[in-house]
Formats: sequence, structure tokens, C-alpha cells
Amino acid sequence: MAAKRATAKKSAKKSVRTSAKKSASKRMTAKRAVSKAKDLSDLFHDTLKDIYFAEKHILKALPKMAKAAQSPDLIAAFEKHHGETEGQVDRLEQVFRLIDKPAQAKTCDAIMGILDEGKEIMDEYKGTEALDAGLLAAAQAVEHYEISRYGTLKAWASKLGLTEAVRLLDETLQQEHKTDEALTTLALGEVNSEAMAA
Repeated sequence: MAAKRATAKKSAKKSVRTSAKKSASKRMTAKRAVSKAKDLSDLFHDTLKDIYFAEKHILKALPKMAKAAQSPDLIAAFEKHHGETEGQVDRLEQVFRLIDKPAQAKTCDAIMGILDEGKEIMDEYKGTEALDAGLLAAAQAVEHYEISRYGTLKAWASKLGLTEAVRLLDETLQQEHKTDEALTTLALGEVNSEAMAA
């Protein structure tokens, strides 16, 4: 009797293991099928929608940041970058046309978080000498996000043979690098010093 129970237990365990292996195998097959359905061009398109969303929201945030800033140089930097961002949106729309897709945004939680931090700084440091330093830090976080996205999109466009998209994305990437450098110069020059002097 005990031998029958032991054999039955072994048989049940073996059956459960076999069933688990079959389930795992089915899940892996399903994952592979999904993976095969999407490729680099899909990822490029999704990321393009992501940065398009980001740029549209940055366009809305820059005037608020310029209004909150106290340093005339920082105000000018935000205003200048607003104009540049309009051109960046235009270039993204050109890239959408190159891949025969509508210019469409996809919610980007990353940029929303970065912009929310900027709003928080504007609220918490309003009227203080540290406000401009905080705004600069928030603006540079945006720039670094954009630099990473445009660098990635440019590399993928190259792999996909989208020569004109590479040119357009590189133009924006270079502009973002210059903006980041200008913000760093401002921070090292007057803005951080004024925040320390308060």
C-alpha cells in the first residue's frame, strides 16, 4: 500500500513538472511570436512618438520657465530654446513623413516626471536666489533626456537606412548639445554663484 502511494506521488509530481514545462514552452513560443511581429522600425517609430510628445510638452513648459526665471541671461536662454524647439518639432514631423506615418505623440512618462520636477522647483523656490539654479538643473535634465533620445534615434535611423532622417535627427542632436553647453556655462558663471551668495 505504501509503495502504491509513493508511486502515485511520484507520478503526480512528474505530471505537474511535465505540465509546467509545457506551459513554459507555450509562453516562450508566444513571446517569440510577439517578438517576431515587432522589429527595429517599430521601435524607431514608437520612440519617435515618444520624443514628439516630449517636445510638444517642452514647448509648453519653456515659457513658464522663462517667466519664473530671474536672471536675464537665463530668460534669454529659455526663450531662444523655445524657438529652437519649434524647429525640432518641425524636423520630427519631417521624419514621420519620411517613414510614411502620421505625426503622432505617445505619452512619455519620463519627460512628464522631469517637467513635474521643474514645476516643483518653481513652486518651492519662487522668489529665492536658488530658483535660477534649480531651473537650470531642471532644464539640463530635459536636455540630457533629449540628447539620449536623439542619439538613439539617429543610430537606429542609420541602421534602417533612413539617410535623410539621420541628417534631421543629427541637426537636432547638435542643437541639444549646444543648448546643454550654454546652460552649463550659465550655471558655472553667474547662476550658481548667486544661489550660493544668498
